[in-house]
Amino acid sequence: MKHDVIIACDFKSAEDTFRFLDLFRDEARKPFLKIGMELFYAEGPEIVREIKRRGHRIFLDLKLHDIPNTVRKAMAVLSRLDVDMCNVHAAGTIEMMRAALEGLTREDGTRPLLIAVTQLTSTSEERMRRELLIDASIDDTIVKYAQNTREAGLDGVVCSPLEAGMVHEACGPEFLTITPGVRFADGDVADQVRVTTPARAREIGSDFIVVGRPITAAPDPVAAYRRCVKEFLGEEC
Repeated sequence: MKHDVIIACDFKSAEDTFRFLDLFRDEARKPFLKIGMELFYAEGPEIVREIKRRGHRIFLDLKLHDIPNTVRKAMAVLSRLDVDMCNVHAAGTIEMMRAALEGLTREDGTRPLLIAVTQLTSTSEERMRRELLIDASIDDTIVKYAQNTREAGLDGVVCSPLEAGMVHEACGPEFLTITPGVRFADGDVADQVRVTTPARAREIGSDFIVVGRPITAAPDPVAAYRRCVKEFLGEEC
């Protein structure tokens, strides 16, 4: 499925994670889940294996960024976890991204989707210029990082939903856009500055949206997930 809602499971422990996932035990649609640094570093690879055993697809969000050889070797290890998607930072250069792809590809030629982070949704253009000394506009920077990612042979990028359309224009309709920074119209934007709603994200061109606290911190997470699926995909769970 090219379009889907990914729930960001940004929990501190396996106990908290499985308490949340148990809420979806009777759901016919098993949510696609993102496992980030906090949970992976706390629980290790076994948390990935157990969630896979429960029938969920997994986006392993570790954002590798290092010298090409280190990234190649790390991806070779991650390729054994049977995740569905993982990522690197596009700022690591085309060479690093090609090394990641090489390491992730198994002997039989199969691999998870591999995507690259352009600019984090907490980053504003002013902060990018002042702190990172990047003088190009944030839009131009993101498009260039996306083009580098495509040249390296990866499947897509992580970007704000506000940039999904221009990434597709620059890199083609099949180049995936995975977009955090999605909030309900009546929700809190928290620490993200480039955000939009699920419905608007789909209109702009997001292929996958990553939604965390609007679902995980909701009074009824299952209802919030169903609402997100309906708004983004236009269908009932």
